[in-house]
Amino acid sequence: MNYFELYDLPVSFHPNQDVVKQQFYALSKKYHPDFYINESVEKQDEVLELSTLNNKAFQILKNPHKVLSYVLELKGMISEGESYTLPQSFLMEMMDVNEIIMDLQFDSDAEKLAQVKNEISDIEQSLNSELLSYTEEFENVKVEQQEQSLAKIKDIYYRSKYIQRLKESLAKL
Repeated sequence: MNYFELYDLPVSFHPNQDVVKQQFYALSKKYHPDFYINESVEKQDEVLELSTLNNKAFQILKNPHKVLSYVLELKGMISEGESYTLPQSFLMEMMDVNEIIMDLQFDSDAEKLAQVKNEISDIEQSLNSELLSYTEEFENVKVEQQEQSLAKIKDIYYRSKYIQRLKESLAKL
C-alpha cells in the first residue's frame, strides 16, 4: 500500500494538506498501540506496523520535496543509486558557477559570494517555477500524457538536487 492509498488520496505532487492532516490524526487514533494492549501479539504487531506506516506517510506527504521524490519513485521514474545525466546546456551554465565557488574557496570575496548566491537563487527560482508548471500539468492531463510531464519533472528534480549541492558548498564558505 502506498501513502496515497493509505490516506485515500489520488497520487499528486500537491496533496491536499488538510486531508493529509485529517487522515493522519484519524489513523493515529485508530492505530494507537495503547488501544490494542489486550490483543494478541500478532494484532499488536500489525497495529504497530500500521502506526509506523501512518507516521512515515505523514512525514512524506506534508513535505513538498519529499512528495516530489516519492511520486517520482512511485511512478518508476527514479530509483536509488540511479545515474542520471543532466543536460549539457545546464552543466555548461553550472561550470561558470562552480569556477566562482572554487575561486572563493581560495580567495574570499564577499561581493563575489553575494553575486554567486544571487545567481544560484535566480536559477533555483526558475527551476521551482518550471517545476510547478509541470506538476500542475501532470495532474490535469490524461494518464497517457502524464509520462511526458514526469520526464520533465524528473529532469528538474535532478537539476534542483545539483543546485542544492551548490548551495551547501556555498554555506561552507
